[in-house]
Amino acid sequence: MSGRISKGIAGGLFAVRPLILLAFIVATVVLGLQASKIQLNTDIRKMIPLDHPYIQNFLEHQSDLNLGNDIRVIVEETQHDDIFNADYMQALKDVTDDVFAMEGVDPSKISSLWTSNVRWNEVTEQGFQGGEVIPLGYDGSEQKLEQLRTNVLRSGQVGRLVADNFRSSVVHAQLLDALGKDGVDIPALSAKLELLRSDYQKKYPNVSIHIVGLAKKAGDVMSAAQEVAMFFFFTLALIAVLLLVDTRCIRSALTVTGCSFIAVIWQLGIVSYLGFTIDPYSMLVPFLVFAIAVSHGVQVVNTLANFAAGGMDSRTAARSTLEALCVPGMVALLSDAIGFLTLYIIDIGVIRELAMAASIGVAVIIISNLVVVPMVLSYLGVSGAAVRKIQAGDKKDHPLATLFARFTKTPLAIVSIVIALAGYGVGIYYSQDLKIGDLDKGAPELWPDPCADQECPRGFQPKHRYQYNHDVNFLVSNYSVSADVLVVMAKTPVESCNAYEAMETIDDLAWQMRNVEGVQDVVTIASATKQIATNMNEGSLKWATVSRDQYALNNAMSFMPDSLYNLNCSLTPVYVFLDDHKAETLDRVTAAVAKFAKAHNNPDQVVFKLASGNAGVEAATNQTIAANQYPMLALVYAVVSVLILLAFRSLRAVICIIVPLGLTSILCQALMAQLGIGVKVATLPVIALGVGIGVDYGIYIYSKLSEFLKQGMDLEQAYKETLKTTGKAVAFTGITLAVGVVFWVFSSIKFQADMGILLTFMFLWNMIGALWLLPALGRFLLKPDAARARQRD
Repeated sequence: MSGRISKGIAGGLFAVRPLILLAFIVATVVLGLQASKIQLNTDIRKMIPLDHPYIQNFLEHQSDLNLGNDIRVIVEETQHDDIFNADYMQALKDVTDDVFAMEGVDPSKISSLWTSNVRWNEVTEQGFQGGEVIPLGYDGSEQKLEQLRTNVLRSGQVGRLVADNFRSSVVHAQLLDALGKDGVDIPALSAKLELLRSDYQKKYPNVSIHIVGLAKKAGDVMSAAQEVAMFFFFTLALIAVLLLVDTRCIRSALTVTGCSFIAVIWQLGIVSYLGFTIDPYSMLVPFLVFAIAVSHGVQVVNTLANFAAGGMDSRTAARSTLEALCVPGMVALLSDAIGFLTLYIIDIGVIRELAMAASIGVAVIIISNLVVVPMVLSYLGVSGAAVRKIQAGDKKDHPLATLFARFTKTPLAIVSIVIALAGYGVGIYYSQDLKIGDLDKGAPELWPDPCADQECPRGFQPKHRYQYNHDVNFLVSNYSVSADVLVVMAKTPVESCNAYEAMETIDDLAWQMRNVEGVQDVVTIASATKQIATNMNEGSLKWATVSRDQYALNNAMSFMPDSLYNLNCSLTPVYVFLDDHKAETLDRVTAAVAKFAKAHNNPDQVVFKLASGNAGVEAATNQTIAANQYPMLALVYAVVSVLILLAFRSLRAVICIIVPLGLTSILCQALMAQLGIGVKVATLPVIALGVGIGVDYGIYIYSKLSEFLKQGMDLEQAYKETLKTTGKAVAFTGITLAVGVVFWVFSSIKFQADMGILLTFMFLWNMIGALWLLPALGRFLLKPDAARARQRD
């Protein structure tokens, strides 16, 4: 049945070869022009789960308060003992002015020693005294600098805006709505901040600039991701050379490489027409499309060369190739496409767009490589050297065939299956340590700070690939605040955020959180009230409490920072500063807040809502991935299994193809756990996409093997013949693609280096699994056609 369908399809397509090739060229030109218009995605909303309750709470209240959408520009003094000198203060003033004028920064929410909202106050015999930290009439003189030092000490900003060692200070700026529809242009803002860093370090030799914040991290990742294109073209050239070496036919090598590259152009053009963009995480997709296209192209060239070596002319060999590969190729590519679509169940924009882009790219390969490659080669043919190589190989056993055919024998088959079962056991055991989310401090997408475990000299300037994490480490090492902030929103009735009952409950939450492992400090309206009450009573710590007298609480509000309540006093944030944003830290802290909220939420007094801040966004993303990781993987395998079952109408086929794939997935998760790679937005798709890449190998090998078995060959002989054709192509593809991606370890983006390691492992292990474990399983599941075997005898 499938043979008649294949012949019908091949015959119909080859009857109109010129029209198909002309349409292919026209479509390539049109889609190429469209692909040139595709843009880098700058929308942070696509990188987070917008429907998660944490994010919904964030979006509901983001206009009320500072909920963690900010940047910190740290100006470090590198030559003097402290910041109290005229040159430094002038540099800080200029930096403050430039940050104030930046597009994307909320000019009403900037804090620096030079801004009027940073004040000092004290209680004296004459009453309250206070003012701006910068002394009136400041002129850079020693007298004014000494007064500035005194004002800083009285301001309560040491550890917040001023470093504990007085060698740096912060310009803290809130951003405009980065998660709104008309949000901040993140790459543009990041580029301006980088230019500010460069300009001031040249203008002021005594100054070093450090910049941290969610927007800066995202901007650095997007900037560094542009080099992915360099790796892509390097891989393309390398694969073309290896194809030429293997096939000994420049026509075949250029045809496969060219059509595979055109598949990428089509994919980019189509997604651009659909309004999608490219982001740092979906930049993996063009390479995957190219890799899968090469895999199928190699099968086409190998099969065509074998037909040509048998004496067929170019056109007949090409048509026979399309007939032979039509069903297995279509099944493999449909399995890839539908399998990739299962990623769509994860409610994160970049993953959903990645799922669509990958599925579109794989569907395109059906045309570009499965149909067009044999048609082009029907005109060009394969070289005489390629034909002679095939004919020479037919006269002697190929080393690959000799090696792997042994696994069809019962003793080695049993050993192989035992090893596979042990592999499953080891993989499951070690994959238990696999974590969701980030496992390192700072931004794990970028390389860790070289000064994380040692003290670098003052003013040390790391390479750009380390810069952001170096800046984070500088902040954490020199200030009492952290770069990782979880913001809990305390919702009260209108004009009741300073009611005693609400403040008491908020203070109880703060006490609970300070005792949670991983929490550095907690700042609330209650803690500020205690400090104000102490200052108003001659600094006596006996008054460091939340008063039951509402008039006293109302009086304290006149000194309350406006970042701790909204305009109608119906919302107040609880700022929880964390040691890091590791997955276990976020889980522990959010669980503690949720437990407290469940026990103490009272709509008439205060209701606690999670969560905002960069740690809140990370926690929401981790929870979304944790909830969908295994359902997505199960769905991928279910879809692939159903398609294999429909194609081959055999449960034995499903077992032979799926078992090696499952082993690869389990071992990949164990590898991630041992290498300290967490499951997150960047790595989750790789696990699913690895299944799509590997299923091609198994389908092609099983299809060819079953064909020889139907001819009556015994399993060992059938597998030897399979290895001489399809198996050799699988081995070449796996090794070539692994060599191509292994160079990703040199990327300036750590998550791309991590993906390079994972993909290298998957390409190689999927290849090994298909060549080694599939025939071992076949020893006990597959039998030759008995009637034909008798005829052969």
